[in-house]
Amino acid sequence: MKIKIYQVDAFASHVFEGNPAAVCPLNEWLDDEVLQKIAEENNLSETAFFVSSAAGIQLRWFTPRGEVDLCGHATLATAHVLYEHLGFKSPKVEFQTKSGELVVTKNDSGFSMDFPASHPAVIDAPINLLAGLGDVIPKQVIASFDYIIILDSEEAVKNLDPDLSKWLKLDLRGVVVTAVGTDVDFVSRCFFPKLGVDEDPITGSAHCELAPYWNSKLGLSLLTGRQISKRSGIVHCELKGDRVVLTGNAVDYMSGEINI
Repeated sequence: MKIKIYQVDAFASHVFEGNPAAVCPLNEWLDDEVLQKIAEENNLSETAFFVSSAAGIQLRWFTPRGEVDLCGHATLATAHVLYEHLGFKSPKVEFQTKSGELVVTKNDSGFSMDFPASHPAVIDAPINLLAGLGDVIPKQVIASFDYIIILDSEEAVKNLDPDLSKWLKLDLRGVVVTAVGTDVDFVSRCFFPKLGVDEDPITGSAHCELAPYWNSKLGLSLLTGRQISKRSGIVHCELKGDRVVLTGNAVDYMSGEINI
């Protein structure tokens, strides 16, 4: 069996920027074990698989260690593949996912993704979470589907060198570290060691938590975030009630075929 595969740099305007994702169009769903093996073999933070039918486009995402319920950059990459390679003509794509219907619109700014907003709450930080920070003392710890650590400056986020072994057994998906930005509204870094992704370059889904938080602090419904990983990238966010619209670009890195 041959399966088409595209590797796309999402939240990027040029190759070698943003977050790489693999996208595999399927005629029908393969066994989950096969999908997981493909994601493990790709060894990217996410591999997206989708099946088109009369009922819509079903989309799923896999890390090298398991399936996840929501992924922003691989959704953006999938929309890019549909429009740029598979002749998709409608002004918007409606994906059916484990997180409900996700709508992506193609526009002059790139691709805008309509995702569910998640409002973090203040928590008592688990011991292992704080232990991973070493000597760094957070301003605040909040949580949604990730733990979110608020630091006092962009420089503190940039210089953080966490002990990821302390975060392997945390009960939530991962750890997001954030602060007010110097030339953007906020900056962040995202760590998902339990998913086999020590540090994710650009994490669209994390901005579904970050945008509501920074809206509450800055009073802005339009926010620009920069994820300051090694590859780095910009995510434009618009908070609309219980939804967050994330906008970014994507570029092709390569395409090929998987033989299984």
